[in-house]
Amino acid sequence: MIIVTGAAGFIGSCLAGELNRMGFQDLVLVDHFTSAEKMKNLEGKKYRCLVPRDQFFDWISGKESDVEFIFHIGARTNTAEQNLELLHELNVAYSQNIWKLCCRAQIPLIYASSAATFGMGKEGFSDEPSLLSSLLPMNPYGRSKQEFDLWVMEQKEQPFFWAGFKFFNVFGPNEYHKGRMASVVFHAFRQIRETGRVKLFRSHREGIADGDQKRDFIYVKDVLRVMLHFMQHRKNSGLYNLGTGNARSFRDLALAVFQSLDTKPEIDFIDTPEDIRDTYQYFTQADTKRLIAAGYHSGFTALETAVDDYVRHYLNDVSYL
Repeated sequence: MIIVTGAAGFIGSCLAGELNRMGFQDLVLVDHFTSAEKMKNLEGKKYRCLVPRDQFFDWISGKESDVEFIFHIGARTNTAEQNLELLHELNVAYSQNIWKLCCRAQIPLIYASSAATFGMGKEGFSDEPSLLSSLLPMNPYGRSKQEFDLWVMEQKEQPFFWAGFKFFNVFGPNEYHKGRMASVVFHAFRQIRETGRVKLFRSHREGIADGDQKRDFIYVKDVLRVMLHFMQHRKNSGLYNLGTGNARSFRDLALAVFQSLDTKPEIDFIDTPEDIRDTYQYFTQADTKRLIAAGYHSGFTALETAVDDYVRHYLNDVSYL
């Protein structure tokens, strides 16, 4: 069996669907199954059972030898979360227990880290292990992810294969439940459908035009492709960036949504809220050299192609992956 934590969420549910399409149906899906909106992500998917996250370690006891792989995607992902105790419980302690389980039973593991660990990016966006301790996350969420990454690097006991991935700005199907935490593509689509216009943050930095703030936007289908590549090859354990390596502007992103909706672009710029203005990132871009060196050579979907697929095949009729 294959275990997926965070299975009712955005990336976890997409992963469960892709595993089904590859022929894997003996899935154990772990999450906090209390949201009716999130449960829509699992409709039509085939799996062995659903296990509440707080019961998982009791449930798995005695079944370890049956586990072929664990994808630990579950986490408290709200970047505005200020409950340090909750972040430690879900993003650090729970992840440490998953790691220890994989070490005891020698289960291969893939886990989700985050590009939030890079903070403002003053140290660049390299995933070289020697640079990990110098990163300065800006918020408690990023710090919780950084704490676990550092802990992993200190462990002498490891699963026979493991990989952690620092997800950059992921967008795509199955994020309908995420509210304000959903991607800019999702929000731009909604705004255009409702008003014919998009609102983007104005630049408050000299030399950067409004809308020219840049992020490394990556389509969820590319995220799945990378994780499944490592699941199948099970070599070159390590912590890797998972972005395209190509930063694009929010203006580019908005224009791609307009194009997919066959609508004339109308963009309004609003002030970045003062409470996030000082820590607002103006640039992120994954350094993908180590990922490529580890054997991933399939490339990434161009932004306009990815947005068009998302809008036309999913957002237009609220379809799921």
